[in-house]
Order: sequence, then structure tokens, then C-alpha cells
Amino acid sequence: MGPKTAELVEHILLSRKHPEQGYRTCLGILRLAKTYGDQRLEAASTSALAAGARSYRHVNSILKNGLDRVALLTCPEEPDHVPVDHENVRGADYYQ
Repeated sequence: MGPKTAELVEHILLSRKHPEQGYRTCLGILRLAKTYGDQRLEAASTSALAAGARSYRHVNSILKNGLDRVALLTCPEEPDHVPVDHENVRGADYYQ
């Protein structure tokens, strides 16, 4: 499928006390490629890893709702807004 799908499967297997408990979940996730295609499954796996989701239900929900097609939100380095400087806004000194 792709490297992120493989990483998701690996995380699922490692998160279980016994790796065998994650086989059905992994097989279900891989079976989603038949319905949605390899590229969408790879994108959904990337989203699931970013969100910390480790289940078939989460990956299926991402695909069903088209969230794999939405760009992942990243935290910008600098804030988009400029601090408000207005006469009605109290500064930090006011609260001491």
C-alpha cells in the first residue's frame, strides 16, 4: 500500500499486548484499499497516525467522511494574528 500504511499496521501490532490481537484490525484496514484505493488508504493512514488513531473504525471513518482528502493541519511557526494594542485592553501589569 505505502509506507504510512505499513507504519500504521506496525503501530497497531506493537500497541497490543499480544501482536496476534491486532491481526484482524490490520486485515480490515488493508481490505479498505479494495473499496477506496491504495492512494486514499495511504492518505487516511497518514491522517490516522497524526491523530493517534489505531483502529479500523477510525481509518474507515476518515475514508467514509473524505477526511483523507483534506490537508493535514499543521501548527504554524508564528501566529497569524498580531497582538491587539488598544486603550481598552489591559496589559499584564494591570493584574499584579
